[in-house]
Amino acid sequence: MKPHGTKNIVVLGAGESGVGAAILAKKQGWNVFVSDFGKIKNSFKQELDENGLEWEEGKHTEARILAAAIVVKSPGIPDKAPIVKQLHEKNIPVISEIEFAGYYNTAKTICITGSNGKTTTTMLTYHILKKAGIHVGLAGNVGQSFAKQVAEETFDWYVLELSSFQLDGMFDFKADIAVLTNITPDHLDRYEYQLQNYVDSKFRILQNMTANDWFIYNADDKIIEAELAKRTIAAQLAPFSLTKELAQGGYVNNEQQITITTNKEQFTMSIHELALKGKHNTQNSLASGIASRLLEIRKETVRESLTDFVNVEHRLEFVAKVHGIEFINDSKATNVNSTWFALESMDKPTVWIVGGVDKGNDYSELTELVRDRVKAIICLGVDNSKIIEAFTGVVDTIVEARSAMEAVAYGYRLAKKDETVLLSPACASFDLFENYEERGNLFKEAVRAL
Repeated sequence: MKPHGTKNIVVLGAGESGVGAAILAKKQGWNVFVSDFGKIKNSFKQELDENGLEWEEGKHTEARILAAAIVVKSPGIPDKAPIVKQLHEKNIPVISEIEFAGYYNTAKTICITGSNGKTTTTMLTYHILKKAGIHVGLAGNVGQSFAKQVAEETFDWYVLELSSFQLDGMFDFKADIAVLTNITPDHLDRYEYQLQNYVDSKFRILQNMTANDWFIYNADDKIIEAELAKRTIAAQLAPFSLTKELAQGGYVNNEQQITITTNKEQFTMSIHELALKGKHNTQNSLASGIASRLLEIRKETVRESLTDFVNVEHRLEFVAKVHGIEFINDSKATNVNSTWFALESMDKPTVWIVGGVDKGNDYSELTELVRDRVKAIICLGVDNSKIIEAFTGVVDTIVEARSAMEAVAYGYRLAKKDETVLLSPACASFDLFENYEERGNLFKEAVRAL
């Protein structure tokens, strides 16, 4: 349903994605109105004004919004919001910025989703394509707005990181290559607490795909495997695994060697050459490597890119070594599953900084790893009772801190030479910080001040 301009379009939410959608809509001849129930950042107001776009903040003028032919909604606005419910009742299409940009996009797309690892896999895939000299854009949950780039750029490929919320608003969009890193229970509050609803949401990445397209997925993920058994997938399959040999796709063998097979061609490299450490990062590297080889990027370029990649900020980011103690910032780990991956990749005794706003966390899945690798716990949150209860008896030393500075000071005292202090909170940050970036930045400042 590629609607044409001259009709009314309303953009709900004036953040990166909303402003980008508004710019593209205007270019395509729509009558555009931008409405944000909260405050609009000054930089975005300026951009809207420069583009001659009409906007409002702090309210939703219902008459204007309900007169739209189509509405582009920010992924942060839940379907339960009253204005969205009214739009659904009136059968006015409510779509995501990605869907809207897709109507006008002529480039091919590699679309990446999953509960964890999607940002790293997206950045890594983008890094390889860029290094190969492909004219490529980066968008979705990272980089600049996809819609804005479609309005202003002429890329041949895009690498898009897609959240389940973005996928929920996508209907006619089609990926050329889809990647599903894993599925673990996350954001269930937005899915009636039904795991199947969340799984269905992630699998929307496959909609409209044909036999010419490719689906890269984690063959070690039980939820994905169970779901694949129930579905007929049109796309060609390129799974990856850390445990089983695969004729097509990628795997790791007992000699710690990666093998990727695409179009009957083999690519191999040692797991020890990978820039990113830990099993989950091997999975991310396999997914990115398969996507790159499907584009027939030279083996040397893929090998080089997987060796020299520098990870995204706040994701297992090495900060500094102070008197032999390594400090690692994994502030982006806002759920238990992300933290599981972080702890799993620690190869030295670790002092673990954890805590914040808990999304209904079950810490029991971390018990074995914590017993095995963690020598002390520093709680960094307002209410730490659940963490203290979960790990009393598992770890001898548990202390509480109320600031990044205090947490780092404890870490420095509790860790010894050749040990690690890891900030991997497993929780959201809003009790003490603005967001996970601020938490990570204050942690890094405190480490550098030691």
